[in-house]
Amino acid sequence: MKSFPRADRIGSSIQRGVSEILRKGLGDPRLDMATITGVKVSRDLGVAYVYYVIPGDTAGRAAAAAGFKSAEGFIKRSLAGMLKMKYMPDIRFRYDESFAYGQSIDTVLRELQTEKDDVPDSGRPPEDD
Repeated sequence: MKSFPRADRIGSSIQRGVSEILRKGLGDPRLDMATITGVKVSRDLGVAYVYYVIPGDTAGRAAAAAGFKSAEGFIKRSLAGMLKMKYMPDIRFRYDESFAYGQSIDTVLRELQTEKDDVPDSGRPPEDD
């Protein structure tokens, strides 16, 4: 995907701003443990997709999604004041699946390492067929 410097700069600013808003606290316990992992801004600067992770199961993810949905307007207004932009992109929150995917790969690699460690070593080099 082609990179657009202005969109990248705005995305970085939005990420810092949303992280700061979360750090100060929104008063919503569903978002207390949320971490912002990245922001992608559309080419036309109309939409900013804010990616987050939250520890826990799918119920925690669903609760966080509902929390972000209810806080979208407040977060957008707060960001507009912080960033002083003429036009503030719409904010859309998305769960960052890449962390769960990475964790599943890590689990598979650990299982393979455990299986390898369980195979007794004969002390001889492998034979060629």
